[in-house]
Amino acid sequence: MITQFLEASQNKWTKVLIGLAVALVLCFLINVALGSVTIPFESLISFITSGSSGQASWDMILSNFRLPKAITAMLVGSALGVSGLQMQTLFRNPLAGPYILGISSGAGLGVAIAIFLGFYLGGFLELSGIGRSWLLVASAGAGSFLVLLIISLAATRLKDSITLLIIGLMFGAAAGALVSILQFFSQAENIQAYVIWSFGSLGSLSWSELYVFIPVILIGLLGSVLLSKPLNTLLLGENYAISLGLNIKKIRLLIIINTAILAGTVTAFCGPIAFFGVALPHLTRMLFNTSNHLLLTPLIILFGSALMLIFDFIAQLPGMEATLPINAVTALFGAPFVIYILLRKKNLNYAYQS
Repeated sequence: MITQFLEASQNKWTKVLIGLAVALVLCFLINVALGSVTIPFESLISFITSGSSGQASWDMILSNFRLPKAITAMLVGSALGVSGLQMQTLFRNPLAGPYILGISSGAGLGVAIAIFLGFYLGGFLELSGIGRSWLLVASAGAGSFLVLLIISLAATRLKDSITLLIIGLMFGAAAGALVSILQFFSQAENIQAYVIWSFGSLGSLSWSELYVFIPVILIGLLGSVLLSKPLNTLLLGENYAISLGLNIKKIRLLIIINTAILAGTVTAFCGPIAFFGVALPHLTRMLFNTSNHLLLTPLIILFGSALMLIFDFIAQLPGMEATLPINAVTALFGAPFVIYILLRKKNLNYAYQS
């Protein structure tokens, strides 16, 4: 009887994961095919299989713009979703997200400093061959790493996760204050450059940047899968997890580092993308009725990738020349859902479910 139940459950989740994978492929094809210029599906399939769509202009659009953007969207969606799941489980807070520890604020401070000084370092950048995009990526990464280092040191000393959460929020507030000071004394073009970065972008990565972005995100996602069992144990409460032999400080540090790798890399390359990492874990729990991280993690990876492709498709405004900032789209759809979560917070289930 138990064996039959386990087999039926396994067959059910296998079908769900296969269905999500098929939906992801369809979302990918639609995202790549449609935009200001519509590319027929047969030409798209021809480009994917043979490297040529039949028209040189379509080949350029696909290889230089749409394929990098679609790949970026999938990785960003899965990374932010998994990061949000880890933070919500670690802090047992339904409104925790990938940026709650100040990672995004640290990256924003690094970018603000780079933009403020970048105009004075223009000659150096030209001589060294370093592009402005790589300068912003390096600056955001440095800011994220600095916050990660401070939070990691605090995590080794503190026993209470809530105290660690408060420290992260305070670092975020301090970084935001420093950014405001830099903006106050900055020139108009510097402020405009920073505001544009803060909108977030999925279409700004070149293939050379993707060669760095893709492996780092994949390493972070693999780490998330490996952390699924400890996260399930944390759902039972820290005291119970300790009684089962779980090293809370070690696991907490690993979760923080893994989240920082995912969220920090996304912010460094694409800018801050709001609400997605907060709303997606809840939406996945509600749709698939499980809190088991062994299932939730792959579900969020697939579902988050497909959903970000849909948001990017909406932001493209197919058939029009204009493009909406991805942050505006995720916030427009994410904010009402977060309000809904707040209104029904008592119904959120953080207990272990298969």
